[in-house]
Amino acid sequence: MIKATEMKKGMVLKIDDALYVVVDYQHVKLGKGGAVLQTKLKSVKEGNIINKRIRSEETLDQVFVDKQPYEYLYSTSGEHILMHKETYEQISINDELFGDGPLYCKPNTDVELQLFNNNPLSVTLPNSVELIVEDTPPAIRGATATNQYKKAKLETGLEITVPPFVEPGELIRVDTRTGQYLERVKNK
Repeated sequence: MIKATEMKKGMVLKIDDALYVVVDYQHVKLGKGGAVLQTKLKSVKEGNIINKRIRSEETLDQVFVDKQPYEYLYSTSGEHILMHKETYEQISINDELFGDGPLYCKPNTDVELQLFNNNPLSVTLPNSVELIVEDTPPAIRGATATNQYKKAKLETGLEITVPPFVEPGELIRVDTRTGQYLERVKNK
C-alpha cells in the first residue's frame, strides 16, 4: 500500500481488481477541497487508457513487477524487436506498448522491460540517449547573444529544438523523458 502522492510514472497499481500502469499524473489543488491527482492509467488487460481522479490522501495497492534488461534491435511496421540481455531470447513489442521508444532508440540501445506473469507491461528507456544530428538549418549570424533555438532532425527521425551552434553530423545527448536537448557529446 502506498499513498497516492507517492505515485510515479510506470508504476503498476491494482484498482478495483484490475491492473493499471501509470502513464501520466498531475497534482491538482482544488479550491476549498483537498488536492487530487489527475491520472492517466493504462489497463493492462484491455490496453485502453482511462482518466481517473484520485484524492491525495487515498492509499493504493502497488503491484510489483519483474524488471528485465533488454536490448532494442529493430522495428518493422508497428512491431519492435527486443532481445533479453542474458538469455538472448527475442520478444516482439507493439507500438502501443513501446510508445515513443523508436524515436529515441537506435539498434543496440539498452532498455528495461516490465513484466507481470511473463506478459510485457511497459518499456522503460534510459534517461538520456546519444543521437547524431542529420539536418538543421545553418546558424544565424549574431544569434549567439540571444537564446534562439532551431529545429533539428536526428538520425532516428526525432525532431527537437537545439541551440544555434549545433551542426549536422554532431553527436548530442537528448533526455528521453522530456525530449529536450541536453548537451553536445565530445567525439570518443
